[in-house]
Amino acid sequence: MFYWFMKTFVLGPVLKLLFRPWVKGLDNVPAQGAAILASNHLSFSDSIFMPVMVPRPVVFLAKSEYFTGTGIKGRLTAAFFRLTNQLPMDRSGGAASAQSLNAGMDVLKSGSLLGIYPEGTRSPDARLYRGKVGVARLALQARVPVIPVAMIGTDKVQPIGKRVPNIRRIGMIFGEPLDFSRYYGMEDDRLIQRSVTDEIMYELMRLSGQEYVDEYAAVVKLRQTGKAQVAGPDAGKGTTSATPTAGPEQVPPPAAGEDGPEAPGTV
Repeated sequence: MFYWFMKTFVLGPVLKLLFRPWVKGLDNVPAQGAAILASNHLSFSDSIFMPVMVPRPVVFLAKSEYFTGTGIKGRLTAAFFRLTNQLPMDRSGGAASAQSLNAGMDVLKSGSLLGIYPEGTRSPDARLYRGKVGVARLALQARVPVIPVAMIGTDKVQPIGKRVPNIRRIGMIFGEPLDFSRYYGMEDDRLIQRSVTDEIMYELMRLSGQEYVDEYAAVVKLRQTGKAQVAGPDAGKGTTSATPTAGPEQVPPPAAGEDGPEAPGTV
């Protein structure tokens, strides 16, 4: 009820008036049934703008830190996220991340729309980064289509670190549903997971027009803060741009050390 009220009478009308969002391909979102909305991630506000324009409720996996804040501000933030259909996503890896994936699976099994950011974090420089394979595991296990969603201009509205948004027009493009039924039953195969994820990222690159970087955004952020030595398997990997593979003929091998669970992407 709170979600519907805020979207219909509070946030929705205000955001549409101030930011005049334009939308293409909204009819690609199914009117009923489960699906994954896999989006690029440019700004904190992505999780606000997209649900406002989608007729059906969208449940997002949001980073768990939003739900564990202290003080009045922390409690209000946690309450807002819970009331707006967002679930805590533990990004530490291992069993914690796997449990978060199970929460996403429950959303899909209920026939709802699940919003995911395959990059795992906001882009540090408006480029599109390598996707994590959790989105592939969810799509294959739940046997649901993936709708790629390109957010346009939200990084200009609310850059990282900026609290008060700039008033300017934003947009979003909903691509045609991606059908991965040819891979059903192979959701535990790491090569298949990577192939599916790369196909999703290819569509996001095509729709958004972003430059693609074959590296995890989280690793880049760690390197920028001088902590790249603890970034995991891709630490030390260059930022050379590349085109993500888009089909089974070009399945790349998993990166060294990339055999553990990956989160599907969070705010």
